[in-house]
Amino acid sequence: MKRLEILQASLVKKEALFNTNLENHIEDVKSANGQPLNDKKNGYVTLNRWDRQNDSLQNLNNSIEKTKNAIEREETKIAYVNQISQEVPKEILDLVSNGTLVQWRKHPNTFFVKGVDKARIVWNLEKKLVMHRYTSEIKDKGQWALFRDVYNNLNSVLNKGKANG
Repeated sequence: MKRLEILQASLVKKEALFNTNLENHIEDVKSANGQPLNDKKNGYVTLNRWDRQNDSLQNLNNSIEKTKNAIEREETKIAYVNQISQEVPKEILDLVSNGTLVQWRKHPNTFFVKGVDKARIVWNLEKKLVMHRYTSEIKDKGQWALFRDVYNNLNSVLNKGKANG
């Protein structure tokens, strides 16, 4: 959610800057009073300034479009995480909300135990089982104990009478 808020705030700033620059450009063009610039002394300076202003407006417009696309991608990711989260048991989501587990946005059925490197807890959507991955990568005994406690608690609650495998 934080990324989405940052992107939306960025979009508001960029649109405000675009509108300000556009108004300034329009006022600058109006100041010519409709007189031809090609026969005036330093008329080319004014035309070059207008070109620079147009380039600036075009770059801002491109930046606004990129931000809008990023917001759309972020909203899609959030919707995907929410969709998968509906199939994840409440016990796991409670641990995510209290900060014990961190949900991976790329694979929303995969969770990391806070303070543990490498190892993951996975909710198998098809078998409806809690599983683990990369536990052999845990080298620190403190991390191992932390992971073991969280996993065993979830395993005892969610895998009652089910075979792991």
